[in-house]
Amino acid sequence: MRTEISIPRPVSEAAEKMAQKLGISLSDLYTTALTTYVMTHQKHEVTKQLDQVYECEESSIEPLLVGLQIASLGDERW
Repeated sequence: MRTEISIPRPVSEAAEKMAQKLGISLSDLYTTALTTYVMTHQKHEVTKQLDQVYECEESSIEPLLVGLQIASLGDERW
């Protein structure tokens, strides 16, 4: 898909140099950069939603499970 956008000259020039250095097209560079940016923000949204769930839910571990976890470690010293 073809899209027309405006990018400040310093950013555009830096992107062109980076694409040349990496041996990829400018389109590939922009696609990779935007994909990374979008994925990062999607992950933050998931974290935000999980934070909202856990702020209302009990987060302690049942004592029986704690005991089983400790027992599974054996006598090893950390």
